[in-house]
Amino acid sequence: MKSKTLFGLPKKIIFCKKSLISNQRPNSSIEFNHSIESKKKTLFIDKKGVSDSWKYSRIKHKIDYSVREKQLLKLLDKHRGKHGEFDCIVPGSGGKDSCFASHILKNKYGMNPLTVTWSPILYTEYGLRNFNSWIKSDNLTNISSKRDEFTMKYLTKLAILNLMHPFQTFMLGQKIFASKMAIKYKIPLVFFGENEAEHGNPIADNKKSMRDKSYFTYKNFDKIYLGGVKIKDLINKHKLKFKNLKIFLPPEEKELVDSNTEVHYLGYYVKWIPQETFYYAVKNCNFKPRPFRTQGTYSKYNSIDDKIDDLHYYTTFIKFGIGRATYDVSQELRNNHLSVEEGKKLIKKYDGEFPDRYFDEIMKYLDIKNSTFFKTLDKFRSAHIWKKIKKKWCLRHTVNKDGTDD
Repeated sequence: MKSKTLFGLPKKIIFCKKSLISNQRPNSSIEFNHSIESKKKTLFIDKKGVSDSWKYSRIKHKIDYSVREKQLLKLLDKHRGKHGEFDCIVPGSGGKDSCFASHILKNKYGMNPLTVTWSPILYTEYGLRNFNSWIKSDNLTNISSKRDEFTMKYLTKLAILNLMHPFQTFMLGQKIFASKMAIKYKIPLVFFGENEAEHGNPIADNKKSMRDKSYFTYKNFDKIYLGGVKIKDLINKHKLKFKNLKIFLPPEEKELVDSNTEVHYLGYYVKWIPQETFYYAVKNCNFKPRPFRTQGTYSKYNSIDDKIDDLHYYTTFIKFGIGRATYDVSQELRNNHLSVEEGKKLIKKYDGEFPDRYFDEIMKYLDIKNSTFFKTLDKFRSAHIWKKIKKKWCLRHTVNKDGTDD
């Protein structure tokens, strides 16, 4: 049986010389044109071995943010105080980014944000504490999602077994819930945090893109999958109720008819540096980092509110050869906080570390046997990324040039 390259990834693995990210990273909007054989959209790396995310970071350092701030002020003036009690929505769960966004919008720019939270699947103790501190610190009003827990657990289990994507259900809600609340409460302005262009993605979602998603979803209902299963099969074969599945889908087209919802990234308008947002959140929102190092990386303050978060990053390591340390290193290199050699050492030390702290609890919660998880996990190792040597899986290529095929 011929080994397969999974997920439509480029067969030739190339690492950015500047940010150390590889061309295996999914969801980039720019085509990888270094390999003729791949027409899939993925991280662009030019002939000199430099990724588009690195190129954007060089542009970012030259941006005149006083000009961007004027654009922001014009946008805020259009909406400030004109939609009832709240004039914008800030999605978040009390992490450093949502703390920064809501606090600066309220205290520097005079907005009155409604905060909305698509709750983590399994809150960490310190994540829940940060959430409460966030709301209390600035006397914010918050609406948190109330999902059918059985449906959430069931879909998360399916997403792991069928897609090895522990965070699919969370990511869907994270993007969709804020827009639904904006429509419900007639608040046409939504602010996410970090600008997606940081990673080579489109700068922002907009009203048209949400309309397109809604139009496609409800016009092509039999083509929509959740957890790797068609929605119609979830209803007819798995006996899930549509009313409980609907929260994971974009708004219906008819809901958008009278909506003027605009989704923006605050990181486009203001200088957004993760370390600085962390310091800001500590000072202004009583945010506290994790009391220990996050498994799989060297940091303590990124994405720490959900116990499943660590497992999600481990699965990205298996599927794409890119672990949590690589993501953190790449970000710090783009912001000039590390040298390339320091980054390589951190990746070698921490990338691919198994997150065992919450693993047993997660498997028990989702009713998955540990042995079933690991057996399924190996099915998602792409042959061009992994090679098995004496019953041990090894990367074929690494940024440190110590892979089996380097």
